[in-house]
Amino acid sequence: MAEAELKWKNTALLVIDMQKDFIHPGGPVYVIGGAAIVPNVVKAVEEARRRQIPIIWVVREHDPMGRDVELFRRHLYAADKPKPTSKGSVGAELVDGLVIKDGDYKLVKTRFSAFFNTHLHLYLQGAGIDKLVITGVQTPNCIRQTVFDAVALDYHKVTVIVDATAAATPDVHIANIYDMANIGVATRTLEEWCKFEG
Repeated sequence: MAEAELKWKNTALLVIDMQKDFIHPGGPVYVIGGAAIVPNVVKAVEEARRRQIPIIWVVREHDPMGRDVELFRRHLYAADKPKPTSKGSVGAELVDGLVIKDGDYKLVKTRFSAFFNTHLHLYLQGAGIDKLVITGVQTPNCIRQTVFDAVALDYHKVTVIVDATAAATPDVHIANIYDMANIGVATRTLEEWCKFEG
C-alpha cells in the first residue's frame, strides 16, 4: 500500500446537504451562505478523491407527504407547499459540480444528524474509519449535530472545513465553529486541510 493510502486509510469525507433546495436562492430551505461554499466543497471532494479518501454524500430525502419530517417542518409538506428535498424532486438533487461516483456512498437522513436513525456509524466501523472530515450546510444544524454525535461516539479525529461549511449568517457560522472547536474538533480552512492535515 502506498504511503498516501496509509496516511488517509482511516479517514472519510462527509458532504452534508449540498442539495438544490438548500443552496439555490429561492429554495424553500435556502441557506444564505450555501452558494458561496460550493467551489470549496467541490475542491474538498477533488482532494479526497486524490487522497483516495472515501466520500459519503449525506442527503435529506423526505416522503412527499412529510410523514418522516420533523414536526416543526411538517407545514412545508401540505398540499399547496413546496415539500423541500422530497424524494425524486429536483430540489433533492446535488448542486451542479457535485457528482456521486462509483465507489462513493450515499446516505439518506431525515433529521439533523447524519448518525440519527441511520446506519452511518456501522458503515464507518465496518470500513475501519475513525477520522471524519465535514463539509456542507448548515453549520448550526446538520453540521453541528453530526459533529457532536461523532465526538460522542469517540471518533479519533473530527475536522470541520470552515470555508466549506456555511450558515445563514457569518456570525452564526463563526459561533458554531467556536463551539465545535471547544469540544476538540479541528477547525481548518480548505487550504490548511489540503496542505497540512494528516
